[in-house]
Amino acid sequence: MAAAILIPISFFLVVFAITYLHYSTRNKERMALIEKGADASIFVQGKTKRTPVWKILILNLSLILMGVGLAIFIGAILSNMRVPSEVAYPGTIFLMAGIGLLTGFFLTKKMDKEK
Repeated sequence: MAAAILIPISFFLVVFAITYLHYSTRNKERMALIEKGADASIFVQGKTKRTPVWKILILNLSLILMGVGLAIFIGAILSNMRVPSEVAYPGTIFLMAGIGLLTGFFLTKKMDKEK
């Protein structure tokens, strides 16, 4: 019974310790840079306008689902052409899902350039 209580407590203590160390170390590094006279703009580098994550997820999810749907259709056509269905379905599903994700990558890159 004691082990059942110790595991969640230990987990939360570890998460707290890692978070505390991260923020305290980051604060010490920033204070040291400020003391040396470094420009404060280095703290906000990389925080440019980006496409929201939910748009990217919806885009990639829709493209992968369209790819899988098209792959099942192509797999059915291939299995009617005497290609073994054990090869036709998985092969086309993985191929079309990969093509969908690759398309999503390029569309996301294009969306980021527009911003």
